[in-house]
Order: sequence, then C-alpha cells, then structure tokens
Amino acid sequence: MGRLVPAVTRALDILELFLDGDGTLSAPDIVRKLQLPRTTVHELVTTLSARSYIVPVPGQPGRYRLGVRPYQLGSRYAEQLDLAAEGQQVARSVAETCDETVHVAILEGTDVIYIAKVDSTHAVRMVSAAGRRLPAHCTSVGKMLLASLPEPELTARIPAGTSLVAMTPNSIVEPDALREALAEIRQRGVAVESRESNPDVSCVAAPVRDRTGQVVAALSISVPMIRWSDERRDELEQLAVKGAAELSERLGHRSVA
Repeated sequence: MGRLVPAVTRALDILELFLDGDGTLSAPDIVRKLQLPRTTVHELVTTLSARSYIVPVPGQPGRYRLGVRPYQLGSRYAEQLDLAAEGQQVARSVAETCDETVHVAILEGTDVIYIAKVDSTHAVRMVSAAGRRLPAHCTSVGKMLLASLPEPELTARIPAGTSLVAMTPNSIVEPDALREALAEIRQRGVAVESRESNPDVSCVAAPVRDRTGQVVAALSISVPMIRWSDERRDELEQLAVKGAAELSERLGHRSVA
C-alpha cells in the first residue's frame, strides 16, 4: 500500500470541514480548526477555489462554501449506487460478526421483499431467499419500514378494520395492535419480531436511510429460538443498528451528531 500524500490529505480535511456548521468557512477558520500554517491554508484554498471545489460566498468577503464540483461527484456516486449490491456487502459483514442470517428488505405495498441475504453457518438456521415476499406486519424488517411511514400513508396501506393475515399464532392480526407496536418501534428505533413469521425464529431490525434521510430499507438479523435470549437480543439490536448505519452511509446518508 502506498503512502498518503500530505497535501491531498489536507485538502480533503478542508473539504470535510464544510460538512459542519452553516457550511461556510474563512481561511482563519480553517487555520484554527486544522492547526495548519496560514500559508499552507491559503495555497490549498486558492487551489480548491480554482477547481470549483469551493467558491466565495456572495456578500461575505473572505468566506467560502462548497462549489459545484463536490455536487457533481456526489451525483455520479449516487447514480452508481445499487441498494441490493451494497446491502449484500453490508449483510455479509454483519453475518460474519454474529454468524446469524442477515437480510436487507424493502417495502412494497403491505409486503416486504428481501433484496439481500447472507446465511448463518450454523446447522440450525433460518431458511429463506433473496426475492422472497412476506407480509410486512409479520416481520421485523416490515414493522420497521411500516413504522417509518407518515401516518396518512400507513393508514392508506392498512386501513382501520383491515384483516391482517397470521403466519403464526404470534402474528399481529389487529390494526390497532399493530399501530401500538409501530409506535414503540418509532420510539426505540429498532424492531423486534418474536416467532411472528416463523414459529422457530425471532428477528431484530434497524432502518436504512438514503442521502435525504428517508428510510428506504431495513436490515435484520434472524435467530433460531434455541439461540435467542434477552441478552442475545440486546447484542443483535446493537449490531443491526450499526450495520444499518453503515449501509445508510454507503447510500450517502450522514447522521447528525
């Protein structure tokens, strides 16, 4: 592996500073934040400005904001994104950590469709496949996605009085009970499903967001009941949240600290 080029590293450090605050900076701001010599900052700012990576802020002499070039690069990156491919990579990483089955799913109507899946290596494991469709209200990924919908859209998909299909005796079948469960999911930020789609499996799920912050998918970890416990659930919830955050970052989402 080659060595890092200091000048390039400093230029990138400057660009990343614009992600915080109001998105504008002066040369003295950069000197203070990065502890770089003023001459170095002046040269880097001049170069970045000449290449349209940063531009002067109208009416604010000496201050800069991001220019059109970072937007063009970001747009090209977004064009090349493939949710299924990125999800498969992240799912593989999560599965290697916990050795349980990991899914990434999207919402279509009142169903979820699994677009990525990595199996556990255990002999006892969940049997499923990418492309499979299940009722959203019976799965952790589905409940996570339903909980992310605006109320009018949720009502349009699941009107009051709707008869919900049961996949197991533990499935939620009443819309009011589902809404109570979704309210708790919104509060906790994670979804749990205990033997609601499979009598021998429980799952946890976390939301995946795109660059606009919209929830576009969910990542879940499925565990046979023989390996399920409260302690294991807590551990897997944290791992699902971490994996979903990584996939969100790949899709261009930037969390606000």
